[in-house]
This record gives sequence, C-alpha cells and structure tokens, in this order.
Amino acid sequence: MAVAEKLSVELPAEMLRTIRETVEAGEFGSESEALQEAVRAWQREREEDERQLDAIRARIRRSLEDPRPSLTEAELRTRMREYMTEREKAAAADETR
Repeated sequence: MAVAEKLSVELPAEMLRTIRETVEAGEFGSESEALQEAVRAWQREREEDERQLDAIRARIRRSLEDPRPSLTEAELRTRMREYMTEREKAAAADETR
C-alpha cells in the first residue's frame, strides 16, 4: 500500500454532509475512506474519458487519411433527402401500429 499523505480541503456543507451520512450509514469506515473512493471513481472516469477521446481521435485520423473522395454537395443533398424520406415513412408506419 502506498504511503498516505495528509491533505486539508474545504468542502461545501452539502458535500460534507453527504460524506458524513455515508460513513454513519456504514458504507465507509471513515470520511477518509469515503473521499479515497470518490477520488478513485474520479480517476476511473477520467481514464474512461481519455479512452473515448483516443477512439474519437483515431476515427477522425482514419477519416482524414481515407483516400476515397468525399461527397459532393449535390450527392450529400440527395442522400439526405433519401434518408429523410425513409425516416418519414418509418415514422408514419409507427403511427399506424
């Protein structure tokens, strides 16, 4: 286990109340344990955010490196009209069910 260091923080009353209530309810053995778990959850969230950003960056990079030609404006408009027509048909079919 890593050596623990002491840190003094100021928290809003509502946050402190939540921490104390979870300790009193037996969810954690101490306020310190509750805060440690909160920081671990925050770290996991940040790591997941970074993984998602990496995946997005990779998709963008692949898209930019794709040698296939992009759609012209006319092709895009045609495809969008076709897409919207299909969506309208699907919505109308859903309404009749």
